[in-house]
Amino acid sequence: MTTLPITHVTLYKHGVGFFERQANVSGQEVELTFRVEEMNDVLKSLTAMDQGGGQVLSVNYATPQSREERLAGSSVHMGDTRSLQDLMISLRGRPVRLLLDQGESVEGRLVGIDEMPQRQPLDTTLVSILVSGGERVETLSLGRLRGVEILDETAAGDLRFFLDTALTQEDYRRVVIHLTPGDHDLAVHYVAPAPTWRVSYRLVAEEEEHHRGQVLLLGWGIVDNRLEEDLENVSLSLVAGMPISFRYDLYTPFTPERPLVKEEARVAAGPVGFEAQTLGVAADQVERAPVMRAAFAEGGAPAPAMPARAKMSREALAGAAQVATSGEALGELFQYVIATPVTIGRGQSAMVPIVSAGMPYRKDLLYNGNKLAAHPVATLRFQNESHLTLERGPVTVVEKGEYVGEAVLPFTVDGGEVVVPYSVELGVKVREEAGSGREIQGLHIRATYLIIEEWDVRWREYRLTNSTGGPMIVLVEHPRTAHYDLFDTPAPAERTAEQYRFEVEVLGRGETVLRVQERRLLRRQEELLRQSLEGLEKFHRQGLLDRQTHNKAAEVLRLWASIAENEQRLKDLETDRQKIYAAQQQIQGNMGALSTAGKEGALRTQYVDQLAASEEQLKDVGQQEADLKAEIERLKQEVDKRLRAL
Repeated sequence: MTTLPITHVTLYKHGVGFFERQANVSGQEVELTFRVEEMNDVLKSLTAMDQGGGQVLSVNYATPQSREERLAGSSVHMGDTRSLQDLMISLRGRPVRLLLDQGESVEGRLVGIDEMPQRQPLDTTLVSILVSGGERVETLSLGRLRGVEILDETAAGDLRFFLDTALTQEDYRRVVIHLTPGDHDLAVHYVAPAPTWRVSYRLVAEEEEHHRGQVLLLGWGIVDNRLEEDLENVSLSLVAGMPISFRYDLYTPFTPERPLVKEEARVAAGPVGFEAQTLGVAADQVERAPVMRAAFAEGGAPAPAMPARAKMSREALAGAAQVATSGEALGELFQYVIATPVTIGRGQSAMVPIVSAGMPYRKDLLYNGNKLAAHPVATLRFQNESHLTLERGPVTVVEKGEYVGEAVLPFTVDGGEVVVPYSVELGVKVREEAGSGREIQGLHIRATYLIIEEWDVRWREYRLTNSTGGPMIVLVEHPRTAHYDLFDTPAPAERTAEQYRFEVEVLGRGETVLRVQERRLLRRQEELLRQSLEGLEKFHRQGLLDRQTHNKAAEVLRLWASIAENEQRLKDLETDRQKIYAAQQQIQGNMGALSTAGKEGALRTQYVDQLAASEEQLKDVGQQEADLKAEIERLKQEVDKRLRAL
C-alpha cells in the first residue's frame, strides 16, 4: 500500500502542527498511520486533494476499539504460539481443501482436531474432515498438512479481517485514502498535536563609546520530531501568535439516547364517520505581522586567525550565522519560514537559525523595587530593527567576549524597544520610604452644604547610595497610578504605559534622594449646620474662606446655636410641667384623706391654695413654650434666608 512523505511542517506555539504530505502515486489506496491521541485533530482537519485530475472517494479508519473488541464478531481467533491449531478450530464446520504431503488433497467440511498433551510432537495431533460427497470422516495427522484452502468466503473474509486487525498496533490507527484508478498527484493536509517550538537568543554586545555600541542578536528556533518517521528535506515554518484551537471528540462513536416509548394498551373502538374535506391541504403543512524566511547563508566568511583563546565577537558570529529573511502579511499571526530544507531524524530535535541582526544599543541601570529590591539591574536597550517580530525566549548575553548574564527577551514587534536586564549592580543600594495624606485645597458653600476640595497625596522617597568610586546614573521606575498627577517632582526622563522613569545621578561614594509626589483632587460635602465656629475660624486662617463668607456662615451658625438653646429650654419647660403634675397628684392624694372640719379642714384649705398656685405655674409654662416656639420658628426662617443669601 502506498504512503505519502511529509513535505512541509508548520509548528505553532499552542501545541499543534500543520502537516503537508505530497507525492505522485499510482493505485487506489494510500495509507497513513496516526497515534490514537492524534485522531480527533486529524478527523477535524484532514484534507485530501488529487491535483492530477483523479478523485478522492473516501477516507476509512478503524473505529476506536481494542483488538479484542474488534475481533469479537469474527469467526477466526488465533493465538501467538499455535496459529495452525487455532485456525483448524476456528474453521470447524467450514468447507476446506486440505493440501497434504506427496501431492494429495482432501476436500470436505472440517470436523475438528484432537490434540495430545502439551509438548507432544505436532504429528500426534489429528485432524478430522467430513469428506465431500459422502458420509465418511477421514482422520489425518496434522504433521502431513502442507496447506489449507478455505472454500467458505465468509471464513476467508474473517481470516483476512483477523490478519488486518493483528497488523494494527494498539497505540496507532491506520487511515486509508481510497482513490479512483490511475495515477494521482495527491496532497494531504492535516493538523495534529506537536511539541511547541521554542526560541533561544544570543546577544553579543561590543561597546564603542561610553555605555553605547553595537549588538548582534542571534535567534535559534528549537523543534522536535516526535513522528514515527524521519523528516528529510522538509520545508519548515515556525508560527507565533494565538490562533483559536481546541479538542473535539470526533473519533469516538456517539449514539444519543432516545426516550423509550412503550406500546399503550388499546380497546377497539366502534365505527365512526367523518365528512370528507373539500379544500386541498396546503403543501407547507405536510501579518499583520510578517512572514520570515530564514536560513544560513551558503558560505560564511572564514574565521580570522585567533589567539590561543578564541573569544566570541560580534563580527565573527555575524559571518558564521548569516540569516536571509523576507516578509509578507499573515493575518494576526507571524511566522518564520526556514528557506533551506531541514532534515530531522525520527525521535531527534534540531536548532535552526531564524534571526541574525545587528543593532545599536545603550546600557542603562534600571531600578524597580517591585521586581528586584535594593539594587538596580544592568540592562541592554535597543530598538528591534531586525524587521522581524521577536518571539519570547531566553537570551544569553555576551559582552567583550565574556558571558555576563542571562535574561528573557520579551515578545517584541518590529520597531519596538527591547529591554534586556542581565545583571544586578551591587555597587548601588536603594532604600524606599512611602507615605500619604490629605490636604484641603478649597471650600465652597452651596445651599446648606459645605463643599470641601482636598488633595489625596501620595509620596515615595528613593535613597540611592553609591559605594563605588565612580558616578552612576540610575533610571528609577515609579508606578503610574490612575487619576494621580505628579507635583513638586522632577520631570521623568521616560514614560511607559505603567511606569515613570526618573534619571538620578549618584556620585562616587555619594548619596542622592529622589522624592516622587502624586496627588488627585477629591470632593466631599458636609452639612453647614453641623460645623463649628472654631472650624470656620480655622478655615479662614488657612485662607480657605474669605472674611465676608466666614462672617455670613458664622452668623448662620450663631442663629442655629440660638435655635438649639431654645429647643433645650423647651425640653426644660416640659420637665418643669411634669414636676408640677407630680406635685398636684401628691396633693390630691393627701386631700382625699382629710375631712372639712377642724384642723384637717384648715390643712385642706392650704392644699387647695397650692393647687391653685400650681395651675398658675402651668399657665406660665405654657406661655413660655408658646413664646419659645414662635422664636424658634422666626430663627429658622432667618437661617433659611441667610443660607439662601450665601
